[in-house]
Amino acid sequence: MQMMNVEVEKTVFVLEQVRHLTESTYVLRFSRNEMQFLPGQHLALGLPGAKELREYSIYSGVHDDFLEVLIKEVDDGIVSRQLKNISKGDEILVRGPRGFFLTPAAVSKPGKLLFISSGTGLAPFHSFVRSYPDSDYSIVHGGRNISEAYDLEDYKKELFTICTSRGDKGDFPGRLTDFLLQNELDPKARVYLCGNSNMIYDAMDILHAKGLPQKQVFTEVYF
Repeated sequence: MQMMNVEVEKTVFVLEQVRHLTESTYVLRFSRNEMQFLPGQHLALGLPGAKELREYSIYSGVHDDFLEVLIKEVDDGIVSRQLKNISKGDEILVRGPRGFFLTPAAVSKPGKLLFISSGTGLAPFHSFVRSYPDSDYSIVHGGRNISEAYDLEDYKKELFTICTSRGDKGDFPGRLTDFLLQNELDPKARVYLCGNSNMIYDAMDILHAKGLPQKQVFTEVYF
């Protein structure tokens, strides 16, 4: 499963598609330019000539012939607002790939993987599942409602639990942390958490209280 990780110089890639998932969340697809990466790595993106670049986890799989990132537009997010309004054929500045968040999951011995995410923190796990669909994984994802279970059809239904804090159409009506408190966890699982920092801190406290050792827990904080 291991592959070369070579960071490209900041260069121009061409947008192929903007796919809107919700009013504020979208997927950018752009040319891959033969970039090699591992699931869990991220790219820094921006518009040509812009001073600001923003980091986004890679959303596509290692075998796809394109690159994708999952982005949520935020009110004070300059780059997320700029990228939402570009069109097919426009150019994007890219630096990366960087990071090693899911590298242990990709190269370690086989075993149970538990992925815990909130919001667009689902992105690196989407990349992993697209890359290694037969891995022994399960996902617990938290969102306000079912619309935040982005591209749900890309996962095996029985392996994906969506916890909805403001809706009743998910698998668990309540916060992700409530689900973790109320359900048994495999003490031998390697656990990866990605998303909101408050969720990660609360989830880690729960994991530790349930006896999962620190060496089995890995985190990627988005904000």
